[in-house]
Amino acid sequence: MIAISLCMIVKNEEQTLARCLDSIYDLVDEIIIVDTGSIDHTKAIAKKYSEHVYDFKWCNDFSKARNMSFQLANCPFCMWMDADDVLLEEDREKFKQFKQIADPTNNMFFFKYHIGFDEQQHPTFTYYRERIIRKDKQFQWKGFLHECISPVKPYCYVDIAITHKKVKKGDNNRNLSMFQAYINSGKKLNLREQYYYARELYYHKFFDEAIKQFHNCIENPDSWIENRIDACYLCALCYKEKKEYDDALTILLDSFLFSIPRCEILCEIGSLFLLKNNYKQAIYWLKQCLYCEKNETSGAFIQHDYYYFIPMLQLSVCYYYLDDKKLAYQYHQLAKAYHPNHPTILYNEHFFQDK
Repeated sequence: MIAISLCMIVKNEEQTLARCLDSIYDLVDEIIIVDTGSIDHTKAIAKKYSEHVYDFKWCNDFSKARNMSFQLANCPFCMWMDADDVLLEEDREKFKQFKQIADPTNNMFFFKYHIGFDEQQHPTFTYYRERIIRKDKQFQWKGFLHECISPVKPYCYVDIAITHKKVKKGDNNRNLSMFQAYINSGKKLNLREQYYYARELYYHKFFDEAIKQFHNCIENPDSWIENRIDACYLCALCYKEKKEYDDALTILLDSFLFSIPRCEILCEIGSLFLLKNNYKQAIYWLKQCLYCEKNETSGAFIQHDYYYFIPMLQLSVCYYYLDDKKLAYQYHQLAKAYHPNHPTILYNEHFFQDK
């Protein structure tokens, strides 16, 4: 059995910290909590679960805070969670078994991270993250924002999920402000930070600058392949917002240079042809999604709806406009089986009934 220190960094998390710790406290061997400047009851709650509660003077650098939490740990392995994460009951049972059989020679264990959900709380957006890390190798978190520890073999992917359950509304401008302050200080973003900076620009609708930054990521051969592929996808969404559809299509096709096509890319190509009323071409690309396999251990962001639900919805639209109402309804039914209470499904159900 491996011994694990749960290492957390927190700030003003009185709404969620107890919920998080209730889901994990009895499964780990030690809890380390580093507070980065709370002014609510976060520290008082933390002290109910652990005597190891420490202060960290915030310096706009998440990696430094995470490294401090790991340095304070006493167990051979360190695990991280955020205060608005939980371990659901099914995953608690898996965790108990994992501790018994985990190979202690591994440097890292990767768990799924569920961060997006549908109307029935089924995960729609997931990816694997380094979750439990060996302490004696002194691996360091890198990156002032979106910090990470680069994979070092041997490591293992584990079928356990940490579920992100956000409660309070965060500061939507925090990440972009941190990036801009970092740049204005004269520091240079590394390749991973450039990619995440481009994402923040996209989220804030600064499409021209986002396109520029995404191209920097895509065209740099040293960028991680998964970041280059996702940059192609998000760059296409920027072009789409600007109604520059040919540029959007070109950058999506460029992603094929890096790996076999992903469903997210294929669906977006289909949607571009759908926008142009080129229904047969849209159908061709959307049907390619049916042959895609999910590679959940690639490190990529996985948007599960692209692997079935979204292409079925769009195929229904295509066949409807090609005047094949029967096939349009069949694809609607296939989409409905996946998300029966989705607002689009409910709307389409009434639409087909009226027709």
